[in-house]
Amino acid sequence: MKTIEILFWICLFIVFYTYIGYGLVLYVLVKAKEMFHKQKTFTLPTDEELPEVTLLVAAYNEEEVVDEKMRNSLALDYPKGKLKWLWVTDGSNDGTNEKLKAYPETEIVYQPERQGKTAALNRAIERVKTPIVVFTDANTMINREAIREMVRAFMDEKVGCVAGEKRIAVKEKDNAASGGEGIYWKYESALKRLDGKLYSAMGAAGELFAIRTELFEKMEKDTLLDDFILSLRIVQRGYKIAYCSTAYAMESGSADMKEEEKRKVRIAAGGLQSIWRLRALLNPFRYGTVSFQYVSHRVLRWSVTPIALFALIPLNVILATLDTRHSLYKIILLLQILFYGMGLWGYYLSTRQIKNKILYIPYYFLFMNINVIRGAFYLRKRKGNGAWEKAKRA
Repeated sequence: MKTIEILFWICLFIVFYTYIGYGLVLYVLVKAKEMFHKQKTFTLPTDEELPEVTLLVAAYNEEEVVDEKMRNSLALDYPKGKLKWLWVTDGSNDGTNEKLKAYPETEIVYQPERQGKTAALNRAIERVKTPIVVFTDANTMINREAIREMVRAFMDEKVGCVAGEKRIAVKEKDNAASGGEGIYWKYESALKRLDGKLYSAMGAAGELFAIRTELFEKMEKDTLLDDFILSLRIVQRGYKIAYCSTAYAMESGSADMKEEEKRKVRIAAGGLQSIWRLRALLNPFRYGTVSFQYVSHRVLRWSVTPIALFALIPLNVILATLDTRHSLYKIILLLQILFYGMGLWGYYLSTRQIKNKILYIPYYFLFMNINVIRGAFYLRKRKGNGAWEKAKRA
């Protein structure tokens, strides 16, 4: 009985800390830091002082969005002649390359063989001659001032990477995938902002981020989360990731939960892969605050927290059955049943395309954690393969 009680409370603490507690602790630490340390502000350089920048787009069969992406890219507010455009389109066998030929200012890197996004980036970086490179996806549109705002962050010499903000386009009739993903990214963006204020954001999203080109480190070709590995390896070298909410990328949510499942399983698999490849960051004696942030924000989500979450139900059932003296465990069990019931009801409504954002939260939360477990099997199955099937967007 005592052992089961201890396990139960450990699991409950892990789940609470991962999704709520860390955010609260982070908020308090940031407020304490701001009381004693004034944050440095940097003015934007003049047009003459701005460095040259390359906008690098990795694309696979993206003919449907080429024109929209190029119109968005050409409209960016950055001095003429200082912004270069580079697309790497390895393996594309649709009309992507033909459409790009209509834009002579764009350099195309292409090979017929598809080896995955990471391999494509490893090849494309050799063609980048500017001191800063901005990575973005073909299906995301970035705000007009994004490049200037990211360059401003590099005025701090300690910044090696700048993470832009990912935003999900809001539609009148969100499905469970886009609705849940939108809520998740609002919370995630808040955590990243606080992480950046404490010391460093914990990774960048591939939709929009920039690095000092000299810091690019070629990655293993089977890397599933190239953006995360690349940005955290820069942190390993002593630099920080600045979070820039004034530079943002807009994209639609997944077309449906089946498509969103593809993303979540791949991300979970990539997270597990990253924990091993970035294991040096787990050493608090060497990395201090970074280790604390990394474990709290990332490692727990991709490892023990899903196991702890799903262990709570059987542990709670045992305790509620055996402990006849107190009603606490029965109350907690009822709350768990209610939460899972709301998640199941949210699932049912999603199959009927009925909008209910309150139920999106428990449904999407359970959906994410289930897919972490699926991600472990995905990683084992696709070991050594960096190519993945992209999810369709709404």
